[in-house]
Amino acid sequence: MSGLTRTFTFLRSTGTQIIQKANISHKPAKHVLSTGEQAFVMATMFVTILGPSGWILANLENYKNKV
Repeated sequence: MSGLTRTFTFLRSTGTQIIQKANISHKPAKHVLSTGEQAFVMATMFVTILGPSGWILANLENYKNKV
C-alpha cells in the first residue's frame, strides 16, 4: 500500500496538473423527448440489461447440472 501512496505522491510532485472540465450546460435540451420515446428507451434498456440476467437466473438449475 505504501508503494501505491508513493506513486501518487510522485505523480503529484511532477508539476503536471490535470484540469478537469465537465461539459455542463445551463440551457434546456435542444430536443425534448416525448413520453412515448422515453417509455420506448426505458423498455429497451430494461430488456437489454435485465433480460439476459433473468434468463440465467431462471435457468440456473439447468446450468448447475451441466457441470
